Amino acid sequence: MSKDVEGFRLSRPTPSRDQEGEILVVTGDCKGVRIRGDRPPDEDAGNHARKRGPRPGTKREACVGSVYSIDRFVRSAEDVVDDVIRKQRAQDRPIPQNKVLRAELTHQIDGEEINGKDVIFEWFGEQIEARQTSRSQELVCVMDGAPTLWKKLQALMNTLGVTIVCILDIFHVMDYLWDAARCVHGSDDKAAEAFVTDRLRRILEGDVGRVIGGLRQMLTKGKFSSSKRKTLNTVIGYLHRKKKFMRYDKYLAKGYPIGSGVVEGACGHVVKDRMEGSGMRWSVSGAQSMLDLRCVYLNQDWKDFHDYRIKDRVRNMYPYRDFVQQKYRATG
Repeated sequence: MSKDVEGFRLSRPTPSRDQEGEILVVTGDCKGVRIRGDRPPDEDAGNHARKRGPRPGTKREACVGSVYSIDRFVRSAEDVVDDVIRKQRAQDRPIPQNKVLRAELTHQIDGEEINGKDVIFEWFGEQIEARQTSRSQELVCVMDGAPTLWKKLQALMNTLGVTIVCILDIFHVMDYLWDAARCVHGSDDKAAEAFVTDRLRRILEGDVGRVIGGLRQMLTKGKFSSSKRKTLNTVIGYLHRKKKFMRYDKYLAKGYPIGSGVVEGACGHVVKDRMEGSGMRWSVSGAQSMLDLRCVYLNQDWKDFHDYRIKDRVRNMYPYRDFVQQKYRATG
């Protein structure tokens, strides 16, 4: 079935402009898939030397991408804190429109290795060109801190000649804040949560520089074990490197999304839930086939996909059928 997925994708109509939200969003992430070792049988049954190929259980990254549009949602820093810390979800949150998923492994086609991340970002470009409602519509990308993904996004902007607002996923920032909180407060959950809440609010208000400075002061003046010092240095380095993607006060004022929950959830639904069962190992081609079909299903295109396959098979098996039917109707 997966051989028909590419043709089906190309056959899908572009959403009409009045069905799109105000902002067009692209987002990507990677999730490992355990690949089966390639050990062809040896002519000598007694020779168990390992053959060339991936080791059994070696993970290969699947790049999962999503494109959707959404209306603006202007919030304050306190609104976001209530949402992500206190779990008080805003009732008027807009719903993503025309969300589509795609997932690609690095694999070979006709003897040529195709990089999965390159395929996804090329697809991002196609989606932007097809779905951007006007040249003035704002484009946003929300991702985690993986340098490879950000480099490919920059290359995409250069290729398309467009500006995409690059936003660091706020949930990954929170993960690092929790790491720092555990270094400072240990197992004291209430103190650690207060630490994270305070730093998160300040970062959302555009005060990331002072948050970094405060962590550096703690590291200088505090007494920490070598492992905790290493963790705090990692947190400080991460925040410092990603500072230009953390202008959350401006993002919130303009109503941009700041979390990559769509693609994080997609990594779970597309890859983890189906492909990480106990003992599962995949061939590259088998894994890619499953990724293709999972995306069709999660895009809610399963019925349309099989209708497309049936029509395509009928057209190939009976190429003159339409001509004969038309001739029959014309002659009565």
